Amino acid sequence: MEERKPEVLEESIWVAGEAIKKAPKLYGIPTGIEGLDELFFLAEVHKGKVEKRPLGGIPSYSVTNITGVSDTGKTLMVEQYTVKQASRGEGVAFVTVEAPAPFTAIGLRERAKAMGFDFDTIKDHVVIIDAATYSKLRENLPDLFATLDYTIKNYGIRHVIIDSITGLYEAKEMYARAVVRQLFNFMKRRNQTALFVSQKRSGHEELTAEAAGGYAVSHIVDCSIVLSKDLILTQAQSKLYKKPLGDIVRLIRIDGCRMCGHDTRTHFMEIDELGIVKVGKPLTAA
Repeated sequence: MEERKPEVLEESIWVAGEAIKKAPKLYGIPTGIEGLDELFFLAEVHKGKVEKRPLGGIPSYSVTNITGVSDTGKTLMVEQYTVKQASRGEGVAFVTVEAPAPFTAIGLRERAKAMGFDFDTIKDHVVIIDAATYSKLRENLPDLFATLDYTIKNYGIRHVIIDSITGLYEAKEMYARAVVRQLFNFMKRRNQTALFVSQKRSGHEELTAEAAGGYAVSHIVDCSIVLSKDLILTQAQSKLYKKPLGDIVRLIRIDGCRMCGHDTRTHFMEIDELGIVKVGKPLTAA
């Protein structure tokens, strides 16, 4: 068999000055999560000095992965984000891989009420794609992409949520990188701002971005947000967190964001009695 001669792909070569002309405008998208938007910033040169300017949310057109073990607030966060975008009149496609559409709608309705919004005024801005019920969407990416493409074009979608991407490569984690790469490229081609939820196994280190499927997710996406929780069982933990024995401490950290600057510290996080996630002060200030 004749060996294939290497081919120069001239169309893949961009002069940076031309590439930047094609880049979309970078701005912050408010998340609806108290304390999170202030953790992202841009660098600006003012009178010869580099200064930080708050971005006011996650970067537009970014693909962000939110990862953590169970019961750390991942779904609550993407529900709050969904409600916030819908309240701004922006279309959101919520791909549910875990719970059937009617139950996902209940969660969104309750989150809207807890955030002070009338669900009836925002519900038509949210389109739920039920990959939990329809296995073809979970097991055949082309079908999922075709369905997403149809939804984006026909419902004016600007934001895509997938809860969770881990469910798209269940029992075949060796394909995780390929799955995530295709999802990432799809969002970029469609100019979507996307939030992916990924699951961490209990054996993974709490505050690393490693999820089921290894580091495939965090290495590909633009931004990773890691959530964790810690049950206070020792006096040392009680002293560190300044909380009594038996309490649960929740933590959040931005593990990286290549589209803008970000706060690198670990912050306290809480889920209030209404199920609303809030980001608090950094752990160093405890």
